[in-house]
Amino acid sequence: MPQHTDPITVFLVEDSAAVRNRIAVMFTPPTAQVVGAANSPAGAIAGILAQQPDVVVLDAHLQGGTGLEVLQAIRPHLPGVAFVVFSNSAAPPYRSRYMAAGAVDFLDKSTESSRLPAAVQAAARRQPLSH
Repeated sequence: MPQHTDPITVFLVEDSAAVRNRIAVMFTPPTAQVVGAANSPAGAIAGILAQQPDVVVLDAHLQGGTGLEVLQAIRPHLPGVAFVVFSNSAAPPYRSRYMAAGAVDFLDKSTESSRLPAAVQAAARRQPLSH
C-alpha cells in the first residue's frame, strides 16, 4: 500500500492510444502517477510485472486478447495489485466474470468515466481480494 506522501502508481491497459491519453491526464502527482501503459495482453503482463503498480486500469478488449487474460496472469504473482476494469463492455456477464477473477471495481467507460479517479483511489486502499 502506498505511503500517504507517495502517489498511487497506476498502470494503464487500453488498446486505444486516444483513450489511454485521456485516462493518463486523470492521474498526476502528488495523488497518482502513471508508471506504464500497454495495448496488448503480453505488453500489459510484462509491464505490470516489471512496474508492480498499486492499481491497474484495465480494458476488457485489447489488441490480440482480453483484459481477463491479464488479470488471470497477474493475480497469482502480484496479489496486492488492485484492478479497476474500465470498459465499454459493461454488461452483467462481463462485470461478474472480472469481479470473480479478482477485480476490485468495474466501470462503464460511456457512463462512469468521471468516477475513475475515485475508484482508483479506493482500490489502492483496499486489501487484496481472496478468491
